[in-house]
Amino acid sequence: MEPTDTGEPDYYHRVVDCQWACPAHTDVPEYIRLIAQGRFTDAYMVNRESNVFPGILGRVCDRPCEPACRRGRVEEKPVAICRLKRVAADHRDDIAGLLPKAPAQRNGKRIACIGAGPASLTVANDLVPLGYAVTVYEQYGLTGGLMRTNIPAFRLPADVLDDEIGQIIGMGAELKLNAPVKSLKALLGGGAYDAVFVGSGAPKGKELDVPGRNESNRVHLGIDWLHAVAFGHVQSIGARVLIIGVGNTAMDCCRSSLRLGAQNVKVMARKSREFFKASEWELEDAESEGVEILVNHSPQAIVTADGKVTGMLFKVLEYDLADGRIVAERTVGERLIPCDDVILAIGQENAFPWIERDLGVEFDRWHVPKVDPVTFQSTRAGVFFGGDAAFGPKNIIWAVEHGHQAAISIHRHCQGLPVTERPARGVTLASRKMGIREWSYKNDYNPVERRLVPHVALAERFKKLKIEVELGFNPEQTALEVQRCLNCDIQTVFTAPLCIECDACIDICPVDCLTMTANGTEAEISGRLKAPRRDLTSPLYVSAALKQTGRVMVKDEDLCVHCGLCAERCPTAAWDMQKSTVSIPHATSDETPCQKQATRKSA
Repeated sequence: MEPTDTGEPDYYHRVVDCQWACPAHTDVPEYIRLIAQGRFTDAYMVNRESNVFPGILGRVCDRPCEPACRRGRVEEKPVAICRLKRVAADHRDDIAGLLPKAPAQRNGKRIACIGAGPASLTVANDLVPLGYAVTVYEQYGLTGGLMRTNIPAFRLPADVLDDEIGQIIGMGAELKLNAPVKSLKALLGGGAYDAVFVGSGAPKGKELDVPGRNESNRVHLGIDWLHAVAFGHVQSIGARVLIIGVGNTAMDCCRSSLRLGAQNVKVMARKSREFFKASEWELEDAESEGVEILVNHSPQAIVTADGKVTGMLFKVLEYDLADGRIVAERTVGERLIPCDDVILAIGQENAFPWIERDLGVEFDRWHVPKVDPVTFQSTRAGVFFGGDAAFGPKNIIWAVEHGHQAAISIHRHCQGLPVTERPARGVTLASRKMGIREWSYKNDYNPVERRLVPHVALAERFKKLKIEVELGFNPEQTALEVQRCLNCDIQTVFTAPLCIECDACIDICPVDCLTMTANGTEAEISGRLKAPRRDLTSPLYVSAALKQTGRVMVKDEDLCVHCGLCAERCPTAAWDMQKSTVSIPHATSDETPCQKQATRKSA
């Protein structure tokens, strides 16, 4: 095998599993260390560089980082990454002086963003400091898009939304509220804008075509109903409520129903729990409040009498599974469940009645725009999509990353550069050694279990619709939870010419991830490792030939827990612990750094 090129930016990035899994590539271990030092403002700014909304996402992110967390390899629960993000947001100082502003001299380019949701706001966040005049059009009187209308205030308070959205508008973006865009052709006409970004979300709830659907006004579409609740148009609901669907929207619907007076709430799932779309923690929160989740129930009809809903008829199903997939389905009975209201939360769809079909913006057979997954440009140059509007419903952190990538494309489009040429990632390494056996980070393994986030008592949380249920970590919980991070961004960096092949590092490695062996093919080396490989997709580090015997040092990156014992034991400093910082490119006024990174990568 050839020596591993650790200068390839994604080599160490891929090893930091939490950052690699985050769509926006937030430097998770770095901000956790800053929280451990009480540097909450610095931790917030590290977050904000990539995810833009730390306070919002610290409450409602889908947390793709946590299943990837390496802590989950040594015990059941990962680090509470998301809730630590909230700690930084809740305890930071005023950051107004740390945020960029629009330059006094703009660059003459105008950008329209349609919708004031996370994707559009991220585009504004990235482009306003570069001198672009960004105008955000919002059809309602409040910003936030589905963050405000679909996520209940008991999960995401309005003041948190207002604060972080206000940071972006305060940079110098123009906000037009109560200004729905009714025609893209009209917006594009006259050359008023050099580019348009569509971040209007997926505002249409999916329908359920069963008998009785249209025979009562007590059957609601989930996202429309949550919108009405958010704006105060709905203030009560019947005593018995059925929620059809088991995604995150369904969880918000069932918990909101309890706060509006429902006494008995059931969530009806067509399949078993392993197929649920809702996050496990959202299911737990709903069930802790008394919501009952019934599996294997397929809706057949809504039963009404005199314009009122009286119940709903279901087929009860059984499934045969093979390799986690359904291979057979059969009906084993029927069940009529009494209810007063039915809320349909079976999915969301894009809706673009205001985009004329003769503009060069092509749509597929599902009426979804054809969008390049890298550049986020549509089939019409200068028109870009992102967030749910681009590829259908996902989550906020994906919308943020779409916004970052679209902003790069918009910037290049406006500067006359090819949008398909993307700035490359870079990486820097800096030693954390402070003395012979002293390091500027703590690498002791703390076996403490994951802390539980305190909640408002059940008796109190239903008194008002907007009481935030989660209270966040207290100082003692924070101090323990940050110690659970394994510092996966502190890399074991090997310098082959310094190695004297004494085996000290191999002897002390607690997980047997190091092996010195003769070189060969990957299969041959894999067969000689001290510990067998668990993940063949995870890279093996292979050093240059060692000067004494010509053997190579091999490290299984999947097994390594970054404890640093190899560096502490090594008598020649052949091993060092170095912080890897990956440069994730965003839109920049200077193309030179990107060109330098691309040159380094190709070299």
